[in-house]
This record gives sequence, C-alpha cells and structure tokens, in this order.
Amino acid sequence: MATIGRLSTKDSVLFLCDMQEKFRPNIFQFTNIVSNAARLLQASRVLGIPPILTEQYPKGLGPTVPELGAGELTAHAKTSFTMMIAEVEKQLQELGNPKQAILCGIETHACIACTAYDLLEKGMEVHIVADAVSSRSQTDRLFALSRLKQSGAFLTTTEAVLLQLVQDAKHPNFKEIQKLMAHPSPDTGLLTFFQWSLESSFLL
Repeated sequence: MATIGRLSTKDSVLFLCDMQEKFRPNIFQFTNIVSNAARLLQASRVLGIPPILTEQYPKGLGPTVPELGAGELTAHAKTSFTMMIAEVEKQLQELGNPKQAILCGIETHACIACTAYDLLEKGMEVHIVADAVSSRSQTDRLFALSRLKQSGAFLTTTEAVLLQLVQDAKHPNFKEIQKLMAHPSPDTGLLTFFQWSLESSFLL
C-alpha cells in the first residue's frame, strides 16, 4: 500500500538547505522563504525534531542568514548540489535513520531537487515545503516542484506541516505551535504553480 505521507514527530528530520547571505538579492521571495523556514526550525525545537543545516561553498557564498535563527546549529559545508554528503549521512545514522524528511531552502531545482532524489532513493519519505523553497527563477522553481511530485515527493506548506505534526489541539505543545501560526504565511507565488497544474491536467 502506498504511503499517504502522514508526518510524525517521532521519525522526522528537518533539512535546512543553503539559505546564505549571497543568495539574498537573487532568490525569488527570499525573505518570505527564510521566514517560513525559520518557523519550521522553531517548531522543530518545540517538538524535538532534529534539524540538519548545510551551506553551499560558504567561503564564496557567505554564512547562513541570521534571520533563520540557526546560530546554534553546526552548518555542514559542501560543494555538491545534494545535502547528502558524508557528514550528513553520518548525522542521519546517529539519529537512527529517520524515515521522513522535511525539506526547505534553496534552490528548488538544484540542491533541493538533488537532495530529494537521494533521500527518495534511500527509501525515505520526502516532504517538500513548497512555500519554504525557491530558486532565482520562478520558472525553475515551479517546474522543479512538478518534477519532484512526479518522483514521489509530497508537496506541502509551512502551516500544513505544523498542524500535521501536532495532530490535535490537545497536544501538549499545541499552544506554542499555534503562536507560530498567528499570522498566515505570505504568498510566495505558488498560485501560478497550481493554476498551471490545473490547466495541464485538463489538457491530458
């Protein structure tokens, strides 16, 4: 039976991909993407979900932006497009090889896509947080999301992830998570993707 993609706090890991200073001027909706990723990171702390942070060639592209709030995390430097470098593989093993990956960061068609494919090949369930990933080009971003869905990744949103992880208003941490949803997520241009997907489905 195919998995339905129900997230669990017990078997998830949060991947934070390459949200660095030099990307700031060029990534579509960068500020809002990082803001949503920051909320996911805050939720991970509340719910006990381990985060994994990478930086793409930090010597040239700079450090992770401070507004992500990841200052206490060890950033794994890389040059490959995938986050699945040896240090990250080791961290996953130390975490007991969690089965679900929540993936956010940049760029959707490059490092996010390559990481997702590697995770899927490992047999992990991959959840792409669509309003917490982006690219320089909105075209690359939207086509990458479509391609990732074809490959078996689940597309979701920041608020959907937060609600799925607590499941119930009686959850002991619900009020802390509710505070993270006090303001709705900003529009990051995803309506174009769904309009295109709907039109494409009618043409098939």
